[in-house]
Amino acid sequence: MDLNFTGQLTRVVVIEESSQVGQARRDALALAGQLGFDETDAARVALVATELATNLIKHARGGRMYLSVVAGRSGQGVELCTLDDGPGFSLAQCLPDGYSTGGTQGNGLGAIRRQAAVFDTWSDAKGAVVMARVYPARPGGADDLPYGALRLPMRHEVACGDAWHLRVQGATVALALIDGLGHGLPAADAAQAGTAAASQATGSDAPALIGALHAGMSGTRGGAVAVACLDMQAGSIQFAGVGNIAASLSEPTSSRGMASHPGIVGVQYRKAQPFQFHAPAGTLLVMHSDGLQARWSLRDYPGLFHRHPSVIVAVLQRDFDRGRDDVGIVALRLGDLH
Repeated sequence: MDLNFTGQLTRVVVIEESSQVGQARRDALALAGQLGFDETDAARVALVATELATNLIKHARGGRMYLSVVAGRSGQGVELCTLDDGPGFSLAQCLPDGYSTGGTQGNGLGAIRRQAAVFDTWSDAKGAVVMARVYPARPGGADDLPYGALRLPMRHEVACGDAWHLRVQGATVALALIDGLGHGLPAADAAQAGTAAASQATGSDAPALIGALHAGMSGTRGGAVAVACLDMQAGSIQFAGVGNIAASLSEPTSSRGMASHPGIVGVQYRKAQPFQFHAPAGTLLVMHSDGLQARWSLRDYPGLFHRHPSVIVAVLQRDFDRGRDDVGIVALRLGDLH
């Protein structure tokens, strides 16, 4: 499988009253239309959006929905993810049809699972995260790639200065995260120049890829960049970073940080020093900008490591968003991506 994908901006729909359920459905349908979904597949997206949004109103006193374009093995799909600060729930109890805590027919989560290629949840004392991915005309999760990502602009901003790019060529994978200096349109321009350069770059050498991004971002205000190049057959990772990008490799009982060096890509930096890591299948690679606090640990969330990376990303953003900068975060489960 070959893939060359730049993450799009995450759409956020606040859902606090019943009239906003329709807005969530319309935004989800617009995303499906952008991807060329036919009428049947678009209807599946609309149903999932309606059920997720309705659950926020009836069971969680409102929340927000994140809508994202996701890359699959055979094409692109729509991801719908809701977050709330409600009482939480037991998935084993709530998933079967007929169970309800709000006086409804209790078919919502079951209907979502039947329409989605991928369905996963998380619930704790702070609330619940429910995630569904819908791909066109392909039931089951065979098309799904085990990653999750969010691109969220700072509050009251439209443009986002954080961006990411994923390339898969056979057994090699290159993941780049860019944090344009500052925020707003100038930062977004720098990040866009970086992802454009990443989409044109070749090879799997992390310092060379940062060099390509440096050339592409020249003339912009520049930014922080981190690149992870994975050899899936060897289970090895080459990592290089310039600027304040946090990166780590997590396993069920341990984690390792991945260091970056000072500098501004696109402006001035010393040669990026690469680091080599061994990471077996199942390891979770997480990279994020400084819009997210770096003091989190998955060990504080028993069981979360084993959830879909998109759910992990949503929980980390929920609990560690600084609230005063753009946020870019990507999590990738290492294994068979080709």
